[in-house]
Amino acid sequence: MIRRVGSWLFGFARFWYEFVIGDDPLMALGVATALGATAILLRSGHNAWWLTPPLVIVVLGVSIRRMSPG
Repeated sequence: MIRRVGSWLFGFARFWYEFVIGDDPLMALGVATALGATAILLRSGHNAWWLTPPLVIVVLGVSIRRMSPG
């Protein structure tokens, strides 16, 4: 029983790691940083809803540039 639960938990954690991190950990870190910065600014009373989309676009551009050959 314990092995089955441990195996299930390991599979569940592996799925979420692959889903969130995937092939590019830098992109996952960049998106998490953008969301964190937006949350910090919102908590301090600033209207920062607009911050996440451009930061994610920049992170996506950097990721694509890093992966493109030459």
